[in-house]
Amino acid sequence: MSDIWQQRRTGEDKFRPNDNRSSWQIDRSRIIHAAAFRRLQAKTQIMGIGLNDFHRTRLTHSLEVSQIGSGLLRHLLRQHPDVTCLPDESLLETLCLAHDIGHPPFGHGGEIALNYMMREHGGFEGNAQTLRIVAKLEPYTHGFGMNLTRRTLLGFIKYPAMLDELWHTKPSVPAQQRYIRANEWRPAKGLYHDDLELVDWILSPLGHQDRQLFQSYQSYDSFRSKTLFKSVDASIMELADDIAYAVHDLEDAIATEQITIHDWQSHAEPMLKQLQCPWLQHADMANRLFFKSEADRKDIIGELVNLFITQSQLTATDPQFDCDILRYQVVLPEPYQELLDVLKRFIYHRLIRAPHMQQIEFNGQKLIIELFEAFASDPLRLLPETTAVAYREAEKMGQSTYRVLCDYLSGMTDEYAYRTHQRLFSSNAY
Repeated sequence: MSDIWQQRRTGEDKFRPNDNRSSWQIDRSRIIHAAAFRRLQAKTQIMGIGLNDFHRTRLTHSLEVSQIGSGLLRHLLRQHPDVTCLPDESLLETLCLAHDIGHPPFGHGGEIALNYMMREHGGFEGNAQTLRIVAKLEPYTHGFGMNLTRRTLLGFIKYPAMLDELWHTKPSVPAQQRYIRANEWRPAKGLYHDDLELVDWILSPLGHQDRQLFQSYQSYDSFRSKTLFKSVDASIMELADDIAYAVHDLEDAIATEQITIHDWQSHAEPMLKQLQCPWLQHADMANRLFFKSEADRKDIIGELVNLFITQSQLTATDPQFDCDILRYQVVLPEPYQELLDVLKRFIYHRLIRAPHMQQIEFNGQKLIIELFEAFASDPLRLLPETTAVAYREAEKMGQSTYRVLCDYLSGMTDEYAYRTHQRLFSSNAY
């Protein structure tokens, strides 16, 4: 079974004398040297690139997710020496480093804009785009992306059903509507129908019942459904991502004074007081986060990360899978999951949903829609040469040309998208 999960989609005939790297180490190397990975340094994490030279980008965020993921894995290996299906450390680092490379410019604003523009062409979703980049678009091979191992590709699949099925009700688009409502066009989280052949190859080692269960889902809201399961590798990566978001982004927001002590006392502390988490009894969070030295803030941030890592547990799914890689998930005990959720909600409501941040997100959303409309109006005139070649090839093969436009726009950095918009729309561009 392990040999099946180390297979690649196409054979390789590369001259690498004395290369003693494992399959997982090779995958990690390909991620680190990929252009899509380097672009993360110029993509929004929370605040817009350029607003402050201190805060985290998606690249530094991904490095922290990798570090936290490695810590989680070491803890789980010590706690469960009998479980043989836990990932290799290089494999997990690969997933953590690259988990965000499918996210478009301007964060969720860009994601909403692309999903809206792709509403009749299969939709857009950042995690689905990550899989598409590593397995198809990155030019390491022709048509197979980085040609990563099957298990690595499985780890990138956080939501294993097809987006067409999960996005069960699409909002109406009034003819005179100039702007869109963001909440209506947030993407369902799934995979593109355009990549069905790839998904079939990744999941081919699974039995029929395992695959059906793995791809099952339930209704989430009036527009979307949500999948229920992911691999153990993806679950570790997701928890590491959540910890980095809740803890390190909180640190950024405090250091850059985006969040104040008044915000904390008014909104975080009432939620924290309702929790039955033993750590909170002696944490003195407000004092250490806001009033003591930067070293004290760093200390409690590190303490929080360590707390979540050391409290994590491996649990078997219910119902059970035959495939070991799908059978286990990493979870936090309820008091610590509630603490993590409170920190995530606080960041979301007091920073991401703050009016000034939503105005920045709206601006990026509008910019991406305008770029998409411009390129769609006369693609072979406006697209760069390499993308125009892909566009002609898609036309020739009867594939979605809109997906080619979406791939191009989603790969832009924030600054590149802005400068492209200036060239197309500004009277001062040259």
